[in-house]
Amino acid sequence: MIEPRDFLRSLFDAAVGAALPDSAWFAGLGPPKGRTVVVGAGKAAASMARAFEAGWPHPLEGLVVTRYGHTVPTTRIEVVEAAHPVPDAAGRAAAERILASVGGLTEDDLVVALMSGGGSSLLTLPAEGVTLVEKQGVNRALLACGARIGEMNAVRKALSRIKGGRLLAAAVPARVVTFIVSDVPGDDPSVVASGPTVPDATPPGEALRVVGRYGLDVPASVRRLLERPALHHPAASGWEAKIVASAQKSLEAAAKRARALGMEARILSDAVEGEAREVAKAHAELARQMAQASRGSCLLLSGGETTVTVRGQGRGGRNVEFLAALAQALGGHPRVFALAADTDGVDGPEPVAGAFIDPTTFSRAGDRLARALADNDAHALFEALGDRLVTGPTLTNVNDFRAILILGSG
Repeated sequence: MIEPRDFLRSLFDAAVGAALPDSAWFAGLGPPKGRTVVVGAGKAAASMARAFEAGWPHPLEGLVVTRYGHTVPTTRIEVVEAAHPVPDAAGRAAAERILASVGGLTEDDLVVALMSGGGSSLLTLPAEGVTLVEKQGVNRALLACGARIGEMNAVRKALSRIKGGRLLAAAVPARVVTFIVSDVPGDDPSVVASGPTVPDATPPGEALRVVGRYGLDVPASVRRLLERPALHHPAASGWEAKIVASAQKSLEAAAKRARALGMEARILSDAVEGEAREVAKAHAELARQMAQASRGSCLLLSGGETTVTVRGQGRGGRNVEFLAALAQALGGHPRVFALAADTDGVDGPEPVAGAFIDPTTFSRAGDRLARALADNDAHALFEALGDRLVTGPTLTNVNDFRAILILGSG
């Protein structure tokens, strides 16, 4: 017998476990003739730094920045905390120090960059002519308008002195090796943390197009910067980027656990994007089809990063919004259970990973379900229902994890 909620939680734990930093990630990297300088940013930056220290017996120095509450003890790499998703002065100070730390290096030196999701906000260094307050306002607008992560990062790069390959350019001629815990659909290294240590692949003018696409009201100083021709940085040949954890790897770990129990497990995609409630409708229809076609229990898994266009007064949260819309679309289907959560343990602005739904959610929620969706306030709904998933910081981040369990009819 399967207890659905415990089973779904075990799948989430398997997904997170597959993305936890491991010193084995760095086993193939040898010491340089000169210095080893470690830099990093993101929700997994501190745990990655600790794992790197454990597997690196050679001299090193370094600094990484992570979200408040996501630090772990380290001995040789300094860890500082800053704000996410809206940047603050602590993130700016850390970015200034990180940029300075790679200056003046030689071709005998090695820069190890530890990058993960959240790094865009944490590694903030406004371009000349733009203030931190203005950049904070742009960030808030991007978060509320429903822009995809690649679109948000195109704007962030254009307003930065460190993102979009600028940290890489500052480290030339040193060798730069970047290890990436990817939280973006497609695992493009230039998008994770806005790609500070890889060449920028953003098309010219994309940032200005994003602002126009979503009708964002940005300050004149920001618009002037976005309208300037793109700057071209010196080419860097001595760089590498390695994806060491990703949504696909985590989904495969969850599927493996389910298949070990003899259950059919289907990975839909590791790169799902779009409005959370629209994605939920598509998932609900597929769950209904599988319930009708199969007598045995089966599982649907997906990852990626959906969006929520905030129009109400609620707290947002794309995973809980997905679940509220899924419960509404299923209408209390007697065989369908689901979990949706962010693998970093934080869904939107709340210190809550996500939530669960079951066949009783629709009836227990009643009229509150429609109100929660209208107000983008699914966090309040699942808190009232007692169905939230609270994990605390997981110290990694491969973005959203969704698991839909269809119990067998036999």
